[in-house]
Amino acid sequence: MELISEVGTSIATAEAPYDAATRRSTTRRYLMCPPTHFDVTYSINPWMNPGKPVDQPIALAQWQRIHDQLVELGHTVDLIPPVPGLHDMVFAANGATVHGDRALVARFRHPERDAESAAYLDFFSSRGLQVRQASSANEGEGDYLTAGSWLLAGNGFRTDRRAHVESEQYFGRPVIGLTLVDDRYYHLDTALAALDEQTVMYYPAAFTPGSQAILRELFPSAIIASAEDAGAFGLNAVSDGRHVLMPTGATHLAAKLREAGFEPIGLDVSELLRAGGGVKCCTLELHGPAGG
Repeated sequence: MELISEVGTSIATAEAPYDAATRRSTTRRYLMCPPTHFDVTYSINPWMNPGKPVDQPIALAQWQRIHDQLVELGHTVDLIPPVPGLHDMVFAANGATVHGDRALVARFRHPERDAESAAYLDFFSSRGLQVRQASSANEGEGDYLTAGSWLLAGNGFRTDRRAHVESEQYFGRPVIGLTLVDDRYYHLDTALAALDEQTVMYYPAAFTPGSQAILRELFPSAIIASAEDAGAFGLNAVSDGRHVLMPTGATHLAAKLREAGFEPIGLDVSELLRAGGGVKCCTLELHGPAGG
């Protein structure tokens, strides 16, 4: 059976999911930014409250644990230098979408984060990638998650739907548009996680009925999160195809992952969550070339 994506591309639905016994991790490369300047001094999502002080040493320790766990699993982690005054730059996933030698750098919705784009443009340019900044609001891998050959693309709060066409053309990958409706889940990576090429987990109530129908069609064996687990930011997770790094509070979701053959690894992100960020927000995956 085929569907038509939001940008008009004909796409085939996923085949039957992998058997749990076949879960295999693959070596990945990630980009992270140390939370040297992390703070909550403004509010651009419901999680942020400038009136509640941030414990920076705790935030650093939580970030470091995410970094170290990825390295312990055999993955490579590159670092982009933090810029003074850019409190949210720790959330590297929002900075760009990267596939092969192409980086599409974010154009942030809110002016408080505008200056982050220049840092990512410089970083990827200095490493020889083909780089350009998105022409309309586009918050990088916060709203673009790779599942097989597809880019699952969020819109509704941060990324403009017009940006989906640009991303499809730039990366040569079909884009599947998904619309978010709950401002607590303002980026796609807060409401959905790609676990491997054929498997996702998500919270249905974060999406419009039409987007829920698309997800049911594409991923009939998806792992469904409860409101409790979504509220614990359990879907803001990083998977290498077997291991799933995720917040400790999403206990029911972790049990479902184990039943499906994955190995959840719980991490405390309580201080990072003060800014509406978690495990995935802190990690930008540097994907291989299209088709790879």
